[in-house]
Amino acid sequence: MDIKLFYTKQGNGPSLLLLHGNGEDGTYFVHQIKEFSRDFTVCAIDTRGHGKSPRGTAPFTISQFADDLLAFMDQQGLTQADILGFSDGGNIALTFALRHPDRVRRLILNGANLDPKGVKPLVQLSIVVGYHLASLFKSPKARAKAELLGLMVKEPRIDPAELKKLTMPVLVIAGTKDMIRERHTRLIANRIPNARLVLVPGDHFIANKTPSAFNRAMRQFLEEEFT
Repeated sequence: MDIKLFYTKQGNGPSLLLLHGNGEDGTYFVHQIKEFSRDFTVCAIDTRGHGKSPRGTAPFTISQFADDLLAFMDQQGLTQADILGFSDGGNIALTFALRHPDRVRRLILNGANLDPKGVKPLVQLSIVVGYHLASLFKSPKARAKAELLGLMVKEPRIDPAELKKLTMPVLVIAGTKDMIRERHTRLIANRIPNARLVLVPGDHFIANKTPSAFNRAMRQFLEEEFT
């Protein structure tokens, strides 16, 4: 790892790691930090090239971000943690869990997708157009925007057949009007053994816009006894 990720840490108890979406930072989870720091040591991490985390020189890919997460846990001395990943953060969390299942106690996937086709067509079209427009310009700002949008154009690439390998408790949660196709969200939940699926009224950003309903579903999952 050629960088150190920026993070905020709050609370006491078992470790709960929060991974934000594309173009955001850890402050997205303001409502979850407030709620769950009462019972958990909550770390909201800024992904490489997002927020206050430097870009570094390593590849700007979901795979690299998963490697960054492993390095972060090693640096923090965390052998295992609960992980909540939203959108691209969910894709990072899923990639990480498939590679390092022993490091994930429980997994919450919010608005994640296995490939770009999991995004609703009109939304994905605007992302693709924005990516190609940004790619036409050579300024640092345009390059950075193209790199961010390129993540959603090219990634992730997760084979649904791989999901059967996940044996930790998993909550798949999305908005009823999410930018991820509902059938795609259901596919993810159906392919993960014993995963729980919750659909919360709202769009892609339910954790931030309707935190009471989101946090209630999340807390119910985290408080359940798994055998």
